[in-house]
Amino acid sequence: MSAVQAVPATDAAPVAVKTALVLRHDATIHLGNLEPVLREHGYTVDYVEILSDDLGTIDPTAADLVVVLGGEMGAYETEAFPALADEISILRNRLAAERPVFGVCLGAQLMANALGARVYPGPTNEIGFRTVEPTGLGATGPLRHVAGVPVLQWHSDTFDLPEGVTRLAGSPQYGNEAFGIGDWALAVQFHPEVTPAMHEVWLRASAAELTEAGLDPETLRAERDLYAGSMQDASRALFSEWLDGLDR
Repeated sequence: MSAVQAVPATDAAPVAVKTALVLRHDATIHLGNLEPVLREHGYTVDYVEILSDDLGTIDPTAADLVVVLGGEMGAYETEAFPALADEISILRNRLAAERPVFGVCLGAQLMANALGARVYPGPTNEIGFRTVEPTGLGATGPLRHVAGVPVLQWHSDTFDLPEGVTRLAGSPQYGNEAFGIGDWALAVQFHPEVTPAMHEVWLRASAAELTEAGLDPETLRAERDLYAGSMQDASRALFSEWLDGLDR
């Protein structure tokens, strides 16, 4: 009979697991290429479906990170979508506690609303790959990775800049493309998460919207072929650097 070998004791501490709570408004608008970055940085990912889950059970400050995704509704449409009011309350409490938040498109607008700023329809329905321009401060942080790189825009709403935040990027069409608070909150109007597969789903689901806006899906597909690869590289670098900053 062979002897049983004892397993040597170890003083190594267990690896801490970080939690990312993802607030989602539509199943087709998900983390996309940002999810692998979260997992590489040690996060578990838990989606909350804003329009169907019980938001009353959410502790606004419990998760290590909250990511707020996009959606077709406006942040001001709380009568048509009452859950948005609960979501804004969650964000207001989390931001007041200075707990990390990353917002995309509608998510950025909801963050602005939670911080007391006005959100409203913008001058154009902006759909396609466009460049955004980091401000002087934006160019010194994670937003520098998208400088000169066309990123996907798909929105028709905008927001006033909340008090106490730093404007990090703008564009000729929309003055407020990104803002931040310290190194723990970042909101972007554009869509850094979108993969080519997501983009195709959106195009197919939005035929009426594209027709109304006078846009040709084939032209948008050609833009995607040109710019999606560089955008995903830039967005991955942006998000990775921002997550690194949370650990400092």
